[in-house]
Amino acid sequence: MVDFDRSLLGRVFETTAPINITADMIESFRRMMGESNTEVTVRSDDGAELSTAPPAFVATFRALEDIFEYLPQHVPRLAAGMDIEFGQAIRAGDAISISSQLAETYTKTGRSGKMTFFLIRSTLKNQRGDVVARIDHRFTYRG
Repeated sequence: MVDFDRSLLGRVFETTAPINITADMIESFRRMMGESNTEVTVRSDDGAELSTAPPAFVATFRALEDIFEYLPQHVPRLAAGMDIEFGQAIRAGDAISISSQLAETYTKTGRSGKMTFFLIRSTLKNQRGDVVARIDHRFTYRG
């Protein structure tokens, strides 16, 4: 098993500042994904039209980078998967905050040898406190 500080299990890392979502960010994502419906909007409480991000937009947010400073540095890391539970839609003007924690670690042995998996669980919330997504990021390290 890869050596790491076990006191990290369950520790929560939070963004120092929210990520402010703009209509340009959403439009750029739509173009990059080849989405033809670029005029998806919703009405805010005051009647203004707001650009709404496609659900896959949440995959552009990363687990907090700070958490990786505490994980093993001496062995290669590979992304091993991502599970997403969608919540409220992300809209232009939202300020998204992220909290991430090392939720689990486990070891498996496969054809290439022993691998250690780390599950980083992230919760994304908007400025109203609504959950926009819960994301489980899995990473694997050899050893």
